[in-house]
Amino acid sequence: MPRKSLTDLYQMKAKGEKIAWLTSYDYPSAQFCQAAGIDMILVGDSLGMCVYGYNGTVPVTMDQCLVHTEAVRRGAPDLFVVGDMPFLSYQVSDADAVLNAGLFLKKADVDAVKLEGGVRIVDRIKAISDAGIVVIGHIGLTPQSSGLLGGHKAQGRTAQAAQLTLEDALAVEKAGAKLLLVEAIPPEVTAVIHQRLSIPVLSIGGGLPCDGQLLIISDLIGQFQAFTPKFVKKYANVAQVITEAIKQYVTEVKTEHFPGPEFTYSMLPGEEEKFYQMVGYTPASK
Repeated sequence: MPRKSLTDLYQMKAKGEKIAWLTSYDYPSAQFCQAAGIDMILVGDSLGMCVYGYNGTVPVTMDQCLVHTEAVRRGAPDLFVVGDMPFLSYQVSDADAVLNAGLFLKKADVDAVKLEGGVRIVDRIKAISDAGIVVIGHIGLTPQSSGLLGGHKAQGRTAQAAQLTLEDALAVEKAGAKLLLVEAIPPEVTAVIHQRLSIPVLSIGGGLPCDGQLLIISDLIGQFQAFTPKFVKKYANVAQVITEAIKQYVTEVKTEHFPGPEFTYSMLPGEEEKFYQMVGYTPASK
């Protein structure tokens, strides 16, 4: 099966076929995504919270992102994989931005990179795009700069704020981004952006009027427990399943119900008595 390409995503938009993508941070979950029919994977800097237990995404490093992206690519060789550029990997200069974006291609074999920000980072988007790297823009709630937004909260909820969000979207497309992710904005704003842009517009918390949806896999399967954004639908509760399984294991270990004979190995016929004689051991009971 050929790897899904940018052309495939544009053809899906043209046909009105919705694009389904998820974050993934490791080899097993990437395998699950590919087996389930996901179109794209984002190796998001949300791994800072979902994998490393940070309070946010700011502490995440390029090295961490690259290691996890390499693992995801191995698990999902046929999918469109996106590397998420962490804080300070692109903000300092165009040169830094191009270098770090290029590392995602050289080391992790990604199909695109994602950057947070609108009007204020158009120079970075253009520089990376001019280097021949596919860029996905990310506007609305941008966690790396949430301090400027008043925290992790929905954006574009007033007419003026919605207009600024639209301006960000238009600027990102003009700078050369090939796709756009909108996060935590009202569907009414998403609809206008979708109508005004020619590139695929994808949503995480932006409602239905767009070309596809993204969720964080740790939210979708009920693994991440610290908080649940309003836009998250939990399709499973693996945290409960895993916790109950571990509780049962603890009980069986303490009561010596595990490991039973079916989980142990037998010596070859006649070797047990021979071994005991060799070491001078007398079993407590037979």
